[in-house]
Amino acid sequence: MSEKKGNRDGLIHAYLLDGAGGARRLDMADIESWTPEQGDLWLHLDYTNEAAQRWIRKKAGLKKLVAGALLTEETRPRATAIGDGLLLALRGINLNPGAEPDDMVAVRLWVDNERIISTRDRALFSIRDIAEQLDAGTGPVDTADILVTLADRLVWRVGETVDHCEDRVADLEEQVLDEACSSLRFDLANLRRQTISLRRYLAPQRDAFNKLITEKLDWLDDDGRLRLREVSDRLIRHIEDLDAVRERAAVTQEELLSRLSDQMNTRMYVLSVVAAIFLPLGFLTGLLGINVGGIPGTENPWAFLLFVLFLVCIVVAQILLFRHKKWF
Repeated sequence: MSEKKGNRDGLIHAYLLDGAGGARRLDMADIESWTPEQGDLWLHLDYTNEAAQRWIRKKAGLKKLVAGALLTEETRPRATAIGDGLLLALRGINLNPGAEPDDMVAVRLWVDNERIISTRDRALFSIRDIAEQLDAGTGPVDTADILVTLADRLVWRVGETVDHCEDRVADLEEQVLDEACSSLRFDLANLRRQTISLRRYLAPQRDAFNKLITEKLDWLDDDGRLRLREVSDRLIRHIEDLDAVRERAAVTQEELLSRLSDQMNTRMYVLSVVAAIFLPLGFLTGLLGINVGGIPGTENPWAFLLFVLFLVCIVVAQILLFRHKKWF
């Protein structure tokens, strides 16, 4: 089931958790009458929708700073504790049709012990995974569990993308060794660009996870912190793998450029040898081809044949000279 676009009120989905891995879907009218005694609440909104913007600013009961952060367009991964709540901005791999994985999708979250409010513009598959788990009754049991599960799914999909990058650079390395082709330069440059773009967001996301682990929040227990630490360690390994992929791509690109340069030098050398051989021939034929009197051999019927034999001797002598000097 794909994550659908928000309806007229900007609500993509809302879940009332039952504390046992399941949840009941709510509409905006149910949300208006929700109380914490009913259970933990998760709202996922499209922040580009005007109705959702009004609800977040005026009806969600959030501080102005938090509401503004949930609606901002440009975000970098971060985690900030505000009171007993947590304001987060995270990034996930873009797996939407026709999109590049390094064009990462942002999700903004406000998390406390009673509810989660998350906003996005483009669909994020990690959010969809959690929604499917809740529909199946095997999902998170509270807001802290949703947060940890989301972090885990985000990093899991990062791992898939990093593995794909490693496979691509390995294929490109083999192609460069088999046959140096100029078109491989663009593939290598595109791979390096993707790894740089991914790392741009994954490095601060690692810092956000580390800060999240150290924040003193009553609703985040030791088990949740332990799971977050494991997620953070996996993310660090993926970042290190990305760095390795980028370095391998750079080395492969240098090897490709070296091979292409060698090919070009070989071709230029052959052309230089051919030009050196024909230079004296061209001079002599040009000299004898001028249309003035006094050209020797004009009356001799054997003159042309003798001249051709003389040119052949010059070519043979040049070849012997080049071989003696080991020029080819």
